[in-house]
Amino acid sequence: MERYYEDMEVGEEHESPARTITETDVVNFSAFSGDWSPVHSDEEFCRKTPFKTRIAHGLLGLALTEGLKIRIPALATARYMASLYWNYKFTAPILIGDTLRLTVKIQSKRETKKPDRGIVVEYVTMLNQRNEVVGEGEHGLMIYRRATGP
Repeated sequence: MERYYEDMEVGEEHESPARTITETDVVNFSAFSGDWSPVHSDEEFCRKTPFKTRIAHGLLGLALTEGLKIRIPALATARYMASLYWNYKFTAPILIGDTLRLTVKIQSKRETKKPDRGIVVEYVTMLNQRNEVVGEGEHGLMIYRRATGP
């Protein structure tokens, strides 16, 4: 069943399935983004860093939030019009081998002047297998309203 702006309730919470970050994920993200920083690609260099090993790109983690959110049935069926903004903090490193999952809470919503849409703000928290927060923040979305949706 499709979900529209009217179906989303402030305070509703969802949890995603988990996904483990692999060596291939980090290498592919480096190739795609062009970011071959030694902190992502040079194990010897990283032994001298506070992390002692390579870490995944912060933006890989942020990109993964979209994929994990779509695996939540209540969010996968939402009638999104557009992503408006992210206000996100990278709070801890993501290591190769970390298993990540999300919690998503509907933080606020408001109607717009245009009758076919509303704004929903989600608060997204990414946690690793140790329940450490590795990233969190607000995501503003434009959502179709039921009466005028596509």
